[in-house]
Amino acid sequence: MLNHNLVRAGALAAALLAAPAMADEERTVTVFKTPWCGCCHIWAEEVAKAGYKVEIRDMEDLTSIKKQAGVPGDLQACHTAVLGDERKYVLEGHVPLQAMDKLMSERPDIRGLAVAGMPMGSLGMDYDPAAQYLVHALPMEPGATPRVYMKMGEVK
Repeated sequence: MLNHNLVRAGALAAALLAAPAMADEERTVTVFKTPWCGCCHIWAEEVAKAGYKVEIRDMEDLTSIKKQAGVPGDLQACHTAVLGDERKYVLEGHVPLQAMDKLMSERPDIRGLAVAGMPMGSLGMDYDPAAQYLVHALPMEPGATPRVYMKMGEVK
C-alpha cells in the first residue's frame, strides 16, 4: 500500500533540491568582452562576488554581439552580457548590481539594461555609490526608444 504522505514528502524534497539549481541558472551572467579590457574584468569579478555565476567569453570584436543583442549605438559600452537561463536579459556596459537585482526580482518585459559608455564611479570604474549616471531599459521592440530604468547616485 502506498503511503501518500511519503510520496508528497518525496516530491517536496525533490522540488527543494531542484530549486537552488534553477535559481543558479537564472543568475548566470555570460560576459562578452575583449581580452584586454580591465574594467570589464573588474565588473565581472564584482558580479561574481555578488553571487552571480559568471562565464567570460573573450572576443576581439563585439560588433556582432551588440547587433544581435539589439543595443542601440548611443547606449553601447565596452562589454555586453546576458543574464538568465530560459528568460534572458541583455546587460550592456557597467550595469550596477542594484539594477540587476531589481531586474531579476521584477522580471519586466524588456530586452535588458544598458549603461552607456564607461561612467566614472560605476561598477568596474572605480566604484562610487554616489556616482550619478543612468541605467536605461532596452525595449523589446527594435527601434523603440529606451527609457530610464534607474538613476544611480540619486539622493532619496
